[in-house]
Amino acid sequence: MSVNVLRTDDRWWVERDGLAHPVDTVAANTAELLADREAVMAAGGGTDGVPVETLELLSPVTTPCRVVCQMVNYRSHARDSGFDPDRVPITFFRKASGSVCGPYDKIVKPPHVRLLDYEIELGLVMGATLPVGATVTEADLPAYVAGLVVADDVSARDVQLSKTQFYESKSYPTFTPLGPRLVLLEAEEFARLVDLRLQLSVNQVLRQDRTVADMIAPPAAALTALARFQEMAPGDVLLTGTPGGTALKAPPKPVEMLGSLLPPSLKWKAFFDRQARVPAYLRHGDVVTARIATGDHAIDLGCQRTQVEYA
Repeated sequence: MSVNVLRTDDRWWVERDGLAHPVDTVAANTAELLADREAVMAAGGGTDGVPVETLELLSPVTTPCRVVCQMVNYRSHARDSGFDPDRVPITFFRKASGSVCGPYDKIVKPPHVRLLDYEIELGLVMGATLPVGATVTEADLPAYVAGLVVADDVSARDVQLSKTQFYESKSYPTFTPLGPRLVLLEAEEFARLVDLRLQLSVNQVLRQDRTVADMIAPPAAALTALARFQEMAPGDVLLTGTPGGTALKAPPKPVEMLGSLLPPSLKWKAFFDRQARVPAYLRHGDVVTARIATGDHAIDLGCQRTQVEYA
């Protein structure tokens, strides 16, 4: 049975039936907590629980850590982006771990950013070292992945597209809300990853809604591809892509063809002027809610709620 881990400024907690119970551990970071599994499993047996809603929760993934992301890994997102889902390669990019924030923190848009977008993602938190050259099968997943988190891969689309710069556009402070829970899985529960449903709403209007079954490259295949060149350590996190429904979508083919005839400066100006009129981009005061769970809530990563603030 999965275990829900929470983190506050002063300690770690295990959540059981709406109450948070302190974990008797000296772990200072996520990697150390995962190594102290005995203390985690022992928490929650007494009467020391407090209501979860009374806690000020932080990201259950501590920093510094590696934050690695998959590009275009849901069939619905591939179609939104103008790609053939059957021909999308497995590709990755990095985010600065300084972008990680808590599940209820504000998302702060830098003044120069015009197009602020959202991307709900399932985060895999590593529990063991993934060495370069490793091959990961579905049966191997529990040996490498300790648990799961809800993630929002917030993106400055105008920076990303005009500079072809993923690292900067996705690494501003507060651009990676994680949590509220780190859900530690038992080995047999990994078979249910495909049943997890990702749902993101803005101001209570549903924008993204797909299950992991929509993934192009599932976690084992993604980790194998990543291990060709990148080691991962306990406490690192892999964000596994987002479903369709983001604000950014590929332009219709006729518009794309016309744009290709323009000089680059005019093409980008026309594109960004058109995107600025898209109402789906995040505005000051918008409230983003993101939740991931199986239909029966046997595995429930919780719901993060973040408000957008224009700096």
